[in-house]
Amino acid sequence: MVQRVADVMTPAPTSVDTTDTIEAAARAMASGDVGALIVESESRIVGIITDRDIVVRGLAEGRGLDATVGEIASDQLVTVGPGDPVATAVEVMRDAAVRRVPVMDGDTAVGIVSIGDLAVERDPSSALADISEEPPNR
Repeated sequence: MVQRVADVMTPAPTSVDTTDTIEAAARAMASGDVGALIVESESRIVGIITDRDIVVRGLAEGRGLDATVGEIASDQLVTVGPGDPVATAVEVMRDAAVRRVPVMDGDTAVGIVSIGDLAVERDPSSALADISEEPPNR
């Protein structure tokens, strides 16, 4: 039986608007214990923002916490569907050189799949799987 993206994704992703501040995005990530958020504009999904984006494209480039999500979010969006085989997610992530991919059902984001999610399912004895299954550092 072919494993599907829906079987490994983190469901119900949190989203932010392009006009929200990166501080608000960081707080949403901390609150939800996630490393990526879906970015919307006028209720349409336009990108993704990660904790790394906030640090590298935001803070390291001298932007303040009041900079907007739209200024630093990744807008070259690649996606997969919940019914896609996990192998498709692996291929899409490899080809686009990304660590997280929104899972779209039509125009709706229904999840996010990360390399950690894939490691837990595809190679449970790997160091990445071990790390991904651990509770967050506090």
